[in-house]
Amino acid sequence: MVFKKDNFIWMGIGIALIALGMILMLGGSMPSPDVWDDSIIYSWRRTVLAPVVILIGLGMQVYAIFKK
Repeated sequence: MVFKKDNFIWMGIGIALIALGMILMLGGSMPSPDVWDDSIIYSWRRTVLAPVVILIGLGMQVYAIFKK
């Protein structure tokens, strides 16, 4: 096989981080359809934290592929 057990462990960690980032982006429904609240949609968790976690997960995937 091309990949060893360690590679698959790192790939699993990367996939888990990507999934966690997607989960962090979920939600944001307004309490009332007549009210628009920017702080719910554009929160720090959705605009900064989640994309950073996803990028770290993608970096883990690249590391897992190139690790010997």
